[in-house]
Amino acid sequence: MDVESVATNKKDKDSALSIKTELSDSDSLSSPTRHSLNLSDGSEDQLDRLQQVELARTTPMSQWRAGTVQAWLEVVMAMPMYIRSCSENVKSGKVLLGLTDEDLELGLGVSSLMHRRKLRLAIEDYRDAENGRGLSKAADMDHHWVAKAWLSDVGLPQYSQAFHTHLVDGRMLNSLTRRDLERHLNITKKFHQALQARRIQCEHQNVDPLVWTSHRVMKWIRDIDLKEFAEGLLNSGVHGAVMVLDPTFNTDAMATALGIPGSKHMVRRHLVEEMKTLIGPARADAKQDYEHLGLGTPPTLLRQNSLGRPPSSTSRHADEEGSLRRRAVKPPAGFSPKARSGRDLSCHGSYGSLPREVRDHTPPRAEGSPIRGYTSIEVTNV
Repeated sequence: MDVESVATNKKDKDSALSIKTELSDSDSLSSPTRHSLNLSDGSEDQLDRLQQVELARTTPMSQWRAGTVQAWLEVVMAMPMYIRSCSENVKSGKVLLGLTDEDLELGLGVSSLMHRRKLRLAIEDYRDAENGRGLSKAADMDHHWVAKAWLSDVGLPQYSQAFHTHLVDGRMLNSLTRRDLERHLNITKKFHQALQARRIQCEHQNVDPLVWTSHRVMKWIRDIDLKEFAEGLLNSGVHGAVMVLDPTFNTDAMATALGIPGSKHMVRRHLVEEMKTLIGPARADAKQDYEHLGLGTPPTLLRQNSLGRPPSSTSRHADEEGSLRRRAVKPPAGFSPKARSGRDLSCHGSYGSLPREVRDHTPPRAEGSPIRGYTSIEVTNV
C-alpha cells in the first residue's frame, strides 16, 4: 500500500472519529448513537456507519443511498429491528420518501402503531425539509431525551419506560391524543394527561410560572414555608403549565397533591393567598399573550377567580352547624348513646343540652320576654 493510500485511509478514520465525538457529545441525555452502536473498538463497519449518519444529517433524503437509509433507521431513529426488511425493500431515500403507512407495515414489517407513526412523521418532516425550510425543531429531541429529561421536568418520571418502549420523540409529542396516552402509554389520570394538552399551549410562552418544571414548583412550595409538603409533588404531574393554563386546577387540587389535610384550615388559607398572588396574574398574562399573538381565545377561558378562595366565616359556620346537626340526628355506626354510667347521652328532639327531667322543671318563659334566635354557631378549632 502506498503512502498516499495510507494517508487517505487515516483521514477517513479521523473524520469518522470526529463524527463519533460530535454525536456522543450531543445535547441528548442519552445519545441514540451510543445506544445503537458499540463504538469502543472503532471497527471499519462502525466507522462507515457513522459516516453514513453524518450524510443523513447534512444531505437531503432524496439523495440518500441504501447505506445512508439503513444508518438513519438504525442510529437516528433507533430502530435496528427493521434493518433487514429495510435493506431488502428500500434502496434509496427517494423510495423512503414515498412510503405510505401501509408500506411501512407490510414492506418493513413495522407492526407497532406508534413506531409507524414515528417513521411517518419523520419522513414527512424530511419531505418538508426538501423545500428548503429545514427540519423542525422537534427533530432535535430524540426518544431518550423525552423519556429521561422531559418526563422528569414535568414531574412524571414513572412513565419513562412506556415512552422509551414506544420510542416517543419530539415529533410524536405533538401528535399524541388522549386515547394514545391511555391506550399506549398508560396515562389515565386527568392532570397527568394535562401535561400533554397544555404543553402545546406553553411552547411559545417565556414567562414564569408558565414554564416552571415540577421541580421548580416544589422549590416555590418550599419558599412559601410549606417545605414539609413539597415532596408530595413527586410523581404528581403538577408543573407550571398545568397550574397556569388548566382552569380546573385550583387550590384544592394543589392542596390534595401536596397532601395537606383538610383539617389544616390555616395552612390551606395560606396556600390560597400565595397561589392567588402567583397564578392570578400569570393567567391574565397568558390570556393577553394569546390575544396579542393573534392566537385567539384559549380553549377554555382563563379566569383569575377560578383558583378558589378561603371559605367565608358565614358559609363555614353554616356548613359546620349542618354537620353538627347531621351528626346529632344519626350517631356514628357502632356508637351507643348510653355512656358507661348508664346515662343517656343522645341528643333530644329540641337539640337542647339539658336532660328531659331538668327541662320539665324549668320555669316557663315570662309573657312578653324576647326570643333570641341564632342563625349560626361558631366552632373554634383549637
